[in-house]
Amino acid sequence: MTRSVLLFGQLLDFLSDPGVDGPAAACRHVSDGALWIVDGHIVEHGPRQAVLDRMPTALLANSTRHDYGQRFILPGLVDTHCHYPQATALASPGKTLLDWLEHSIYPAEAALADPAIAAQRADFFLDRLLAHGTTTASVFATVHAHSVDAFMSAAAARKLRMLCGKVMMDRCAHAALRDDMRHCERDCLNLIERWHGRERLRYSVTPRFAPTSSPQQLALAADLLRSRPDLHLQSHLAENQDELAAVARLYPGHHDYLDVYAQHGLLGPRCIYAHGIHLTQREVDELAHTGTALAHCPSSNLFLGSGAFPLQQRSSAGIAIGLGSDVGAGTSFSMLRTLHAAYLVGQLLAAPPSPLQAWYLATLGGARALGLEAFIGNFLPGKEADCVVLDPFALPELAARLEHAEDLADTLFALMLLGDERCVHAVHILGEVQHRA
Repeated sequence: MTRSVLLFGQLLDFLSDPGVDGPAAACRHVSDGALWIVDGHIVEHGPRQAVLDRMPTALLANSTRHDYGQRFILPGLVDTHCHYPQATALASPGKTLLDWLEHSIYPAEAALADPAIAAQRADFFLDRLLAHGTTTASVFATVHAHSVDAFMSAAAARKLRMLCGKVMMDRCAHAALRDDMRHCERDCLNLIERWHGRERLRYSVTPRFAPTSSPQQLALAADLLRSRPDLHLQSHLAENQDELAAVARLYPGHHDYLDVYAQHGLLGPRCIYAHGIHLTQREVDELAHTGTALAHCPSSNLFLGSGAFPLQQRSSAGIAIGLGSDVGAGTSFSMLRTLHAAYLVGQLLAAPPSPLQAWYLATLGGARALGLEAFIGNFLPGKEADCVVLDPFALPELAARLEHAEDLADTLFALMLLGDERCVHAVHILGEVQHRA
């Protein structure tokens, strides 16, 4: 039976990057809009009455309706980098990245050797993502194959579009978290066969980062990536100066950090690296040339003191960029709080994102960075109907500020600076309500 759903409210989505094409061409805002969804996919988008007039009488009469008034309806928010095993390690202290990993994170990940803990943490993580308005994420599991099974099973039960992969790590880490080549290859191939392309799930080949993978394991990662034409890859790059020194020591003879990944065949479309703060111009050019994306994780970078990501510089170079909460180095699941942090980091560099650019990064920009723009990211016909409903008047401070909002951009600016998960009124997955405040 055909399932028809109508959402009413202020519709906001993006067709392209407003920083490149300008707001008029890139941004669509309908103040009294309707979104018509059939069997989980967008059919019509536009002014309320115009959409209703185009609907067949029988479907109009039998549609489920959700009227959100003046609340904003956006495509579901996209988190391009996070770690579900670290969800219970939020706000764990650490002097720097490597110290934090050693003392706070590796013990948290080792706990997932117990399949019951992995299942419990996956459920918690996904429920919190939805409560914060995030409907798609690129997610690290642990070295344990069953940690991917736990996450994928939980995501499938919620009908979510998610990316996840088993962490590959065979050196420079706790013994309980190191895997050998034979078991790593077997586990990854089995997981790819079991989960990649099943329902809305995709597999990401996941070497943690160059210091914790031997050259042989990075070569294996490349073989895995080539084993299926639409696999993804996620890892870390140039987050911290101590990390760069470790890479130079462990991989002598390479031009720079990125060259380690390049020489092992780990760059290209559907490959995304978190951070990318401390890059040479050569590395920036190669990322752009190969179509390799970066995940900007401002909350995490501030928490660990890693540095300031030059968003505008990287974007101007032609690199696809999404936003990442980086839970648990990041201190919140909220992409609104992540937008807030991105603005503050941009201010430090005298180049903050505009409100429209910021919300683009949290929606279509994130989908593009992950290679998922064919499925999600805006309200074009045929796209999957994942939506977040944001109430800009949910917080008294925000409501008072919006009494003096000058225009849409000013409203969105206030929402990203003052808003948080309390503004998430509802979340729809494939048109159906999955979370309601």
